[in-house]
Amino acid sequence: MKKIVSILLSMVFAGSIYAQQYPYPFHPDDDIVSESCTSILVAKNASADGSVMTSHSCDSNYRTWLSMEKSRIYSEGSQPIYWGLLHNEEPYDVRNVVEKGKIPAPLAPTNKFLNVAYPCMNEKQLAIGETTTVGKPELRRLDGMFQIEELERIALERCSTAREAIALMGALAEEFGYADEGECLTVADKNEIWHFEVYGNGKLPVDENAKKGKKVKEDKPGALWVAQRIPDDHVGVSANIPRIGVVDFDNPDYFMYSKDIKERSKALGYWSGEGEFKFYKVVSNGKPFSIREYFVLSRMAPSLNLQFDAQELPFSVKPDEKVTPERMFAFYRETYDGTDFDQVKDLWVEVQRKKKNPDGTVEYWKEVTYPISTWMNSDTRDLLNKIKPGVAPKKRTIAGIQCSYSHIMQCRSWLPDEIGGICYFSFDNPAQSPRIPIYMGVTELPKSFSICGQHRYRTDAAVWAYRETNRLATFYWHKTRSHIESKVAYFEKEMMQENKLIEAKVLELLKAGKKEEATKILNEYTAKYSLATSKAWQDMKADIWMYYVRSL
Repeated sequence: MKKIVSILLSMVFAGSIYAQQYPYPFHPDDDIVSESCTSILVAKNASADGSVMTSHSCDSNYRTWLSMEKSRIYSEGSQPIYWGLLHNEEPYDVRNVVEKGKIPAPLAPTNKFLNVAYPCMNEKQLAIGETTTVGKPELRRLDGMFQIEELERIALERCSTAREAIALMGALAEEFGYADEGECLTVADKNEIWHFEVYGNGKLPVDENAKKGKKVKEDKPGALWVAQRIPDDHVGVSANIPRIGVVDFDNPDYFMYSKDIKERSKALGYWSGEGEFKFYKVVSNGKPFSIREYFVLSRMAPSLNLQFDAQELPFSVKPDEKVTPERMFAFYRETYDGTDFDQVKDLWVEVQRKKKNPDGTVEYWKEVTYPISTWMNSDTRDLLNKIKPGVAPKKRTIAGIQCSYSHIMQCRSWLPDEIGGICYFSFDNPAQSPRIPIYMGVTELPKSFSICGQHRYRTDAAVWAYRETNRLATFYWHKTRSHIESKVAYFEKEMMQENKLIEAKVLELLKAGKKEEATKILNEYTAKYSLATSKAWQDMKADIWMYYVRSL
């Protein structure tokens, strides 16, 4: 996610174009960084059913409205590129949205795609996850045209495969200039998944001829980028740190890259021109992993005995067990409970409990409880650490209370695109919220999905149906957690069971040529799950308020 944290300025809302200064070097797990995201990648032979999966947690104050964008035909020969679409309140809200330029429009009709803050999946089962990797600040070129979300949008509109998408995004960034911070896109299709990292191309040192006032070739904005394919039996992860190491320029089946990457890196002074070319060393100054990368890879492949104090981790690993969507859901609920990274492991108390039996006898026992939530605010954390330094460390967990939305996307080659591509979507904190199935055959979403809940409290915005309950639950998390997690588990199990029935029914209709009926079923299914889960969370809100929070 784009870092909009500054040690001097508070968060700015409503579509502003950010120009804050970032303390550098900094780290995604540093206390000053409250926004970052996680993308886990699963190749087809690493999954339990042969599907390809990618994912994204949008962990900051980005818009929560989403829509299914229809296919369109451009009547003119150009297509506009925008800045400011990450923070508007509704799809038609153009406050603070500016047109940065135009590119040639596609000649063919565009693909229908699921439009979230960072557009994520299209009707051809092309799926894209995202994390911001920042990189060296001097690489950024604000005179470029593209920010990352627009590259994603254009790729989803025009492409069908991961390789096509990467080639197009790379070419556009090189030709028109990449203006964003360093980004990683995890790009999947029905057969492959790639890790695509892109950065600005920096500015070359001032030429001696320029110093003398002589005419020199313009140093145009462009892009430095590399894409590396995840092996078919591996999993990978991106969590706000550049991950691509040695680039094999002679292996096009596993690597793609910008056309002048070696020459430009050398001219900028980031590569000597000799020896191996490690991309993460060109674009950043730190290690290529931290807690989240280590946690995911070591949990996926415990047999490798990966070490957190290593200088590098493998780019990807073969999991000891095949990965299911349910396991992906579980990863996005992770707060490292019971591990060395557990933030509340030292914040326990022993309390005495008693129970009166039917025969009149009373039982007493002692129980350890953790009354401080892993979702504690920074003031509480500071207070605890002042009382006893280090008792409440801050660790960037995969689940985040600051999350706007998250999704796990599954691409399945053996099914028609309408049901082969599915996005398991969740509003707010993924450790506390249920997932809602959105198939790529859907043509419309519930009305509440089209309203952002970040600017103000709005009961008509879908996110608030979950966020209110989730925030209340954090006050007494040691008591309310079981309520939330049991509901999440119930809806997850029900969804996965019902998905099979829906897919069988829709497949039969599609084979019979009844596409409109199939579409109606898919639209109603998403609406049903949205309604059922939002009502359940609103009911829990009343219970949590009555039995726990009102006694504070």
